[in-house]
Amino acid sequence: MPDQAVILLAEDREDDIALVRKAFAKAYIQNPLHVVRDGEEAIAYLQGEGRYYNRDEYPLPDLLLLDLKMPRMDGFDVLKWIRQQPGLSSLRVVVLTSSEDIRDVNVAYKLGANSFMVKPMDFQDVVHMSQFLSKYWLQLSKAPETFRQPRHHTSNPENGSNAPNGKHS
Repeated sequence: MPDQAVILLAEDREDDIALVRKAFAKAYIQNPLHVVRDGEEAIAYLQGEGRYYNRDEYPLPDLLLLDLKMPRMDGFDVLKWIRQQPGLSSLRVVVLTSSEDIRDVNVAYKLGANSFMVKPMDFQDVVHMSQFLSKYWLQLSKAPETFRQPRHHTSNPENGSNAPNGKHS
């Protein structure tokens, strides 16, 4: 169901995160929105590692909104990593950044971005962009199958147990 599709926002700036949340609310987008604040955290989320171990609480996204300029690991490196992962290589990734540099556009597409969008400056434009993203990527466009690599008897940091993981999400 389109309103159940999970969106992962990889964004380091708190004001941009708040802006996206407000725009989603104003546009009546009720999809689950998870936020990570740097590239390493994005990869941990996608792998289901550390605090993202619980796949019911942190399911794989149907759409990743990826900022390019983030600390610890930038969006280009995240995109490159995603496209090298067998279960994630088809994940839909929309670069959402303040950069209008054509070199960034070209590199993002070469690394496998599905779309490149420049963050609007006006709030109403952010609302319209949010509506467009929701309509196209979550309602009209069919999502490919993605999965996390299964863990083989890994420790759950939450309870210290060693349990096989048989669920793909």
